[in-house]
Amino acid sequence: MRLLTHNMLACNIKGVTNGYPLRLEAEKWVEKEVEFNADFLRGVFPKINWPALIGAARSLGFHDLLPNEAPDPSVLASDDQLLRQFHRALLELHVEEGGLVCPETGRLFPINKGIPNMLLHEDEV
Repeated sequence: MRLLTHNMLACNIKGVTNGYPLRLEAEKWVEKEVEFNADFLRGVFPKINWPALIGAARSLGFHDLLPNEAPDPSVLASDDQLLRQFHRALLELHVEEGGLVCPETGRLFPINKGIPNMLLHEDEV
C-alpha cells in the first residue's frame, strides 16, 4: 500500500465521526522505484492531507523526508528536489504488512501483501 492510498482511506464504521487519518502501523515496508511524473504530482498535491502524509512517512522512519508544513504549490512546482521527495514519500514507500488503526474506535484494519482490508463486520455497518 502506497502512502497515497493511506492518505485517502478513512474509517467508515457506523457512528464514527473522527475516522481520519488512520494511524499507520507498519510491520514490513519496502521502497519500490516508480517513474517520476511531475504533472501527476502537481495535480494530486492539492488533494493530499499534508499532516497525514508526514505522520505516515515518520511512522516508517522518514522523519526528515518532507517539511513539517505543506509547501506553497508554486514552491512545489519550482523546487525539483522537493517534488522528488514528495514523489518518494507518496509513491515509492510501500507498506507490505501491518495495519491501519481508526483514531476514534481503535479498530485495526490489517494490511496483508500490500493490500489494506477495510471490510467492516456486520455490527459496524
